Amino acid sequence: MSEPETDAEGGDETVTSPTPGSNLAGSNQSQSGTLISNPIIQSQNINVFYGDEQALQDVTMDIPEKRVTALIGPSGCGKSTFLRCINRMNDLITSARVEGELLFSKKNVYDEDVDPVALRRKIGMVFQQPNPFPKSIFDNVAYGLNIQGYDGDIEQRVEEALKGAALWDEVKDQLDKSGLELSGGQQQRLCIARAIATDPEIILMDEPASALDPVAISQVEDLIADISETYTVVIVTHNMQQAARISDKTGVFLTGGELVEFDDTQKIFENPEHQRVEDYITGKFG
Repeated sequence: MSEPETDAEGGDETVTSPTPGSNLAGSNQSQSGTLISNPIIQSQNINVFYGDEQALQDVTMDIPEKRVTALIGPSGCGKSTFLRCINRMNDLITSARVEGELLFSKKNVYDEDVDPVALRRKIGMVFQQPNPFPKSIFDNVAYGLNIQGYDGDIEQRVEEALKGAALWDEVKDQLDKSGLELSGGQQQRLCIARAIATDPEIILMDEPASALDPVAISQVEDLIADISETYTVVIVTHNMQQAARISDKTGVFLTGGELVEFDDTQKIFENPEHQRVEDYITGKFG
């Protein structure tokens, strides 16, 4: 978990457990894709407004568990807005209003009995710019555990999280070093370690590699592939090649906040259903 941070569209970082509740599951058919059995996230006719401006229009999507789902599209099309619906980060924006249902394990996260802070312990988030705290590497990773009052072996959990983020071997002898002294790629992996330390079920990533050099980008992509064996990953990216490399499912948002197509990544990139999607992927606009 982390302290609040606001991104370009308004955001924050934290980490997962909605109040257990009723089974509100609807159809498992995504907006323009194949049937997904037992999705961990189900978006049903999600509309988002910032004041009078509509940012998302009737977005329906089923996100599979322990897979990588990429959200692509031009700037301002609503990708990050949708991402922040999943863990209710849009609650932090005064003018934001969300309509529709967003089910996490078949429980609507917008039900009145859902605590957003508890929700974010199960749905962690990593942002575009690495944002380590001005604390030691150890304290960065242990931050969420301490906030939660974790009574287990914190040192072991920190080590496990750093190993899970492929950072342990690089920092194990300097855990007292400030996280701010790490390289950009190391800082982003530190933020990923901080997110997984509290053992979430889902990790949201908002362009996590866009500010990194090619070597660091490759390391983060390898890490995403590794952690998707344990966690569900939903990633927003402007890099279509990256989406094609790392994701199992891809959702294409286009202007007006519309989810135009959602399907297996290979199909999206090789044989999309919609001409608008093909035009975007082939660079005719966007």
